[in-house]
Amino acid sequence: MSYVELHARSAFSFLEGASVPEELIAAGLALEMPAMALLDRDGVYGAPRFHLSAKRNGIKAHIGAEISVQDAGSVPVLVRTRQGYQNLCRLISLMKLRVPKHAKPGECVVTAEELATHARGLVCLTGGFDGPIAKAIGPTNRRDAESAERAQRSVEWLIEVFGKKNVYAELQRHFDREEEARNHLVIELARRNRLPLLATNGVCHAIPARREVSDVFTCIRNHVRLETAGRLLAQNSETYLKSGETMRRLFADLPEAIANTTELSSRLKFTLEDLGYEFPKYPVPAGETMASFLRKRTEEGARWRYTGLHGAPTYERARPQIERELKLIEKLKLEGYFLIVWDIVNFCRKEGILVQGRGSAANSAVCYSLGITAVDPIGMELLFERFLSEERGEWPDIDLDLPSGDKREKAIQYVYTRYGKLGAAMTANVITYRGRSAAREVGKALDFDEETLGRLAGLVHTWEWKDPKDSSERQFRDAGLDLQNPRIRKFFELYQMVQDLPRHLGQHSGGMVICQGQLDSIVPLEPAAMPGRVVVQWDKEDCADLGLIKVDLLGLGMLAVVEDSLKLIRDSYHEEIDLAHLPQNDRSVYEALQNADTIGMFQVESRAQMSCLPRLRPANFYDIVVQVAIIRPGPIVGNMVHPYLKRRQGREPVTYAHPLLEPVLSRTLGVPLFQEQLLKMAMLCANFSGGEAEELRRAFGFKRSEARMKAIELKLRQGLQDNGITGKKQDDIVLAITSFALYGFPESHAASFALIAYASAWLKCNYLAAFTAAILNNQPMGFYQPFTIIKDAQRHGLKVLPVDITCSDWLCTLEETDEEMGREGDRKTGRHGDTETRRRVDAGIRSGENTVFPRPRVSLSPPLPLSPSPHHSLALRLGLRYVRGLSQQSGQAIVRERAVRAFAGIDDLRNRVPELRKDELRKLAAVGALNFIQTPVTHHVNRRDALWQVERVTRSPGELYRALLEQDGNSPLQQMTLTERVDADFRGTGLTIGKHPVAYHRGELKKLQALRATDIRKLRDGTFVRVAGWVIVRQRPGTAKGFMFLSLEDETGVSNIIVTPQLFDQYRLELVGHPFLLIEGALQNQDNVVSVKASHVQPLSLTIAAAPSHDFH
Repeated sequence: MSYVELHARSAFSFLEGASVPEELIAAGLALEMPAMALLDRDGVYGAPRFHLSAKRNGIKAHIGAEISVQDAGSVPVLVRTRQGYQNLCRLISLMKLRVPKHAKPGECVVTAEELATHARGLVCLTGGFDGPIAKAIGPTNRRDAESAERAQRSVEWLIEVFGKKNVYAELQRHFDREEEARNHLVIELARRNRLPLLATNGVCHAIPARREVSDVFTCIRNHVRLETAGRLLAQNSETYLKSGETMRRLFADLPEAIANTTELSSRLKFTLEDLGYEFPKYPVPAGETMASFLRKRTEEGARWRYTGLHGAPTYERARPQIERELKLIEKLKLEGYFLIVWDIVNFCRKEGILVQGRGSAANSAVCYSLGITAVDPIGMELLFERFLSEERGEWPDIDLDLPSGDKREKAIQYVYTRYGKLGAAMTANVITYRGRSAAREVGKALDFDEETLGRLAGLVHTWEWKDPKDSSERQFRDAGLDLQNPRIRKFFELYQMVQDLPRHLGQHSGGMVICQGQLDSIVPLEPAAMPGRVVVQWDKEDCADLGLIKVDLLGLGMLAVVEDSLKLIRDSYHEEIDLAHLPQNDRSVYEALQNADTIGMFQVESRAQMSCLPRLRPANFYDIVVQVAIIRPGPIVGNMVHPYLKRRQGREPVTYAHPLLEPVLSRTLGVPLFQEQLLKMAMLCANFSGGEAEELRRAFGFKRSEARMKAIELKLRQGLQDNGITGKKQDDIVLAITSFALYGFPESHAASFALIAYASAWLKCNYLAAFTAAILNNQPMGFYQPFTIIKDAQRHGLKVLPVDITCSDWLCTLEETDEEMGREGDRKTGRHGDTETRRRVDAGIRSGENTVFPRPRVSLSPPLPLSPSPHHSLALRLGLRYVRGLSQQSGQAIVRERAVRAFAGIDDLRNRVPELRKDELRKLAAVGALNFIQTPVTHHVNRRDALWQVERVTRSPGELYRALLEQDGNSPLQQMTLTERVDADFRGTGLTIGKHPVAYHRGELKKLQALRATDIRKLRDGTFVRVAGWVIVRQRPGTAKGFMFLSLEDETGVSNIIVTPQLFDQYRLELVGHPFLLIEGALQNQDNVVSVKASHVQPLSLTIAAAPSHDFH
């Protein structure tokens, strides 16, 4: 007699289960269990992973949930039919959508009437300690007549709601007296009402050892410590997945309760294979089908795109590829998908929202013709099968990049409006226990004090690469924590056990699922944290695995920067810039790239990119495509970077592993850099079809299967052998494909990003003030803190003005000044040769030449003469948003009142802007924002004067000090010193517009023989040097095998530091924790790439504040 566990919770019950679905299935497989049911609390969050894991292991996965019912406890239900599943999803959606995201316990429930309305197709269990019978008899399990009557009414209610055939009397035995007393009552009720008995174990964890995690989660959920949790904790470890033999022994007196588990399992016909999902049908005009309408729109776009002018392919050349794609789209019935994405793009264009498709969609000529993507796949010879093929058997994936913020939200709300609030939703993002969150919450449960909690959490550096020796045990020992101490040891064990367990449900950055009809019949919906948004209970991988089509509306910070830059240029320069017609051969752009002068530029500003740029020396657009793609884990791990650079520099001959590969690899000098090249290599050399080549890429992809990899490799080798490619040449090709497939960057994706990279570089080189203001207004984003962005702009000649209550808006703005400009161009705008720049822009717009999108073949033009701008100089004014602690409401109120009339003083400001809190006034005074508020404006106060006046206007001085009030408002306090002002700037805004903080200590650093960043560029390779500065970026990427990279900034620029794994071990605390460092080591100066290989690290105790570094892995 076999046994099926029909009541198991997973960790997707969020703090009420301690094992992920895969662990439950693995345990069931070990116990030879033929089926299992997952019933998580008020959701089906873990159902896709449970279903897929069960399918892989030959176990039948039953789906259900524990539903919180008002005044009835938790009602366990199992899905019997598809209608039952749809009812369950709608019931959960109804419960979730009417309460806020973070509802209090007890608020998120359904009523008895709502449960009855959605009961068809479901089977009900009477539940365990929190079920409806336990709720009826109360916590004391009294057996008096009144309790028995309440329990009887509860059973009668369940029978009325679900029908007698669909109610099972559930029994659990965990060696608990109260539970066993309740079981006796349940047995009596079952026999009286002729209900079948059903044995379950109320599983909360796969194995007994996970009980400790369950207890920790109980403490976190109830906000108590382990030592005071008492009866909240489980009495024992019995709620684990038990074998059929164990359960038969437990229920030897009730064998029918075991037999009924297989009987009920046989009745539960529904699985997630039978979801019934359909993608929406796009509404087309009368007389049209979706296929005919898509063809017409594609034809129109193709004739506009493929003109044969300026290097673009002709329509006749493009037509066969477009026809081939359309036939496959129609065969796979995907016309509606392409039309819906086209509709979203059209909406964005009508609303003036920048939008660009990227990813593998850029491999499609249909997407290009429809205006979804901006890269011509025919001109760039991109592989369509990378995007869509019949063999893949999965939906295509189109990602749309939009500006972050309100514009993207407008597009998202359009989709909600178009398809209904229940027809579209965001995909979820499951937040798991990692790093600091795991350390803090486990530490609180174990009642560690705040100081120890801080030390424990401080051990976790999620940005760091971990090598086999760099274990958690070692980090604990290095921090002086004794793992022999039982309490520390237990913390360590629990910390490791909770890693990657679900913590709560978040929201994906942009993935939207759209459904024909109501999405809440496919997957439960719940409110997102952001008002006006709805999220499904599954993440994007779950949706893809179950065949739900998603459209990604991704917020890209740089698109918002570009959009804001264009507006600032329009308003302040009175010029109109057309992104589609930027000049392709702007010399200043390529000079900046070749010199790695790229702070703030999209995709080319990282330390690794900066070290590659002077070697690659981009001279045209396709070089930027290569640059975007080459600094990725694939080329780095596959040892592709250095061979390519050497061949580009002429230091190594261009060779091919086989003559067949020359057409595929000629553009990248015989070195594969893109995913499409790997697929073509398999197609040309091993006779793979396009779909088979894509299957190869996926086989070596993120979720690797050893058996699948071996099967694909055998097929690859057989194809190579059939073409006469054997021995070392065969091994070289197989190695190139297999080592690179995991991390490869698609050429189409690189080209899409390269368009934005070029636009950002062009804006920075030609309109520095506008670009800098835009990038500051869209923080946080990119690699660098606002302070570094400002210092870089100042080094390029931009004048930055402080936050000033009399003229600062909420955002950073541009102001005209009357300063003289020198030969180097406009020091306020950063524009070099404005007159010539405008001539180039205007010429591009008039000619209609699309100069960026094709692969340009460009030779650099002669140097342009520098000429002064006819405009007044433009300076950047910092916005009120940079005053830390000042709310947006208060900042905008200041701007609104100032527009009515200027403030006469701090008293006037206080009276007219009641939104300003006292602490906000203090912050404004401390950063100098009130210095010029006095009337007349020629008389300004210092920061201590302003602070004194803030105190005067916000509280009464009392009788004792009333006579001391100054008539002029000045304070008797001394002015802030320079060091105090810099410190106040950093504390109040995170930056300073004056001298770089390191500059104030240059005298001390000279005594230490520390050179400036600009000095070391002039020294020869191998010179022993010392450099010092503020650590602005720390990196320890997985591809670097334990090496750490630092960026040290001083008043002249940035020095790049290389730290070996051995040195990192020696100076871990200094490298990780100190903001200012002195580094000594050997200078590496090759191909204009300058770095210092550290041999000694010394922390510096500089008496200045500093913003935290940006740390990456």
